[in-house]
Amino acid sequence: MTHFPISNNPRRMGRPPLKVKPILVRLPEGVPERIDALVGKNKRAEFIRQAVEAELDRRERASKDE
Repeated sequence: MTHFPISNNPRRMGRPPLKVKPILVRLPEGVPERIDALVGKNKRAEFIRQAVEAELDRRERASKDE
């Protein structure tokens, strides 16, 4: 039987944490398909995160101007 040494490296392998909190968002019918058509199904969550961040930034800037 082949012997594979176990690493003494304490770092964990795998994807680094995204530092995000999962939430449920209900979108109008057809919106997920529109997003998928633009960015692809595997990029849907990233698109929504970016859109929310952009809108928050826009509204925060607008509230400072009032």
